[in-house]
Amino acid sequence: MSNLQNPRTKFEYNDFPEQQQSGPALQSEMTPVPDTGEETYTGHGRMKGLKALITGGDSGIGRAAAIAYAKEGADVAIQYLPGEEKDAKEVEDFINNLGQKAVTLKANFRNDGEAAKVVRDAVEALGGLDVLVLNSAEQFAQEKLEDLSIEQVKNTFQVNVVSMFEAVKEAEKHLESGASIILTTSVESFNPSKQLLDYASTKGAISNLVVNLSQYFNDKGIRVNGVAPGPIWTPLQLDGGQLEGKIPTFGQGSLLGRAGQPVELASVYVLLGSEESSYTTGQIYGITGGYNISL
Repeated sequence: MSNLQNPRTKFEYNDFPEQQQSGPALQSEMTPVPDTGEETYTGHGRMKGLKALITGGDSGIGRAAAIAYAKEGADVAIQYLPGEEKDAKEVEDFINNLGQKAVTLKANFRNDGEAAKVVRDAVEALGGLDVLVLNSAEQFAQEKLEDLSIEQVKNTFQVNVVSMFEAVKEAEKHLESGASIILTTSVESFNPSKQLLDYASTKGAISNLVVNLSQYFNDKGIRVNGVAPGPIWTPLQLDGGQLEGKIPTFGQGSLLGRAGQPVELASVYVLLGSEESSYTTGQIYGITGGYNISL
């Protein structure tokens, strides 16, 4: 009997309950709680001995990547936002219980220099750095342009883009040949939503940065790739990330007819962070439920 599952119903959830959280939103308080791989991801030693830093690693996509990396044999440092201690502690405990080293680093990337400090602290705590996953982001939907403040635009670019430059500049001092950088962009880079003008713009910049950084780091033997998620069930959606009333049908406009779960992206982050993708650089992998991406 086949173990294959219909992708349309593998994580079927018809209509999420309407819900919002005051920021920062916590995964542990979502209904339903996202699947980040604690029980559903199986490791095979593909990253044994590697040291990884994942920003935004306390919940959602970053958490799924962190758990998968640990299950594959890596030691992992995760950055989290002040207020997300509960989720970060869950990840730390889970990784430690696997027998891998876990490091939690609290930082607000709206503040200049925080991303560079996180990299330095991760290198010191882990004893080096082999994989850098820049995944932290903020997203606030606004129905009208007049409601989109310039302060919000500046903050979104600071967290989503400027912090990446800070982190990569610092990481260059520590990454050796064979290392990997992975940037989380979005389907919004290729198919932007009008209520996410600032967020989509930052993701467009990140997609460009993947291609450009891969050229820059090529001579150093460091690969740079990106992951473009579609509608994924994460805390990002519950802290103003969606317009009022949109949560119940979140993700149902995708070709597969549902939102994705964070664990469904984990294997791609593992692939790009491991030696299995040694001939892959400058690429963006779309995990979108069927939404098309093109650059």
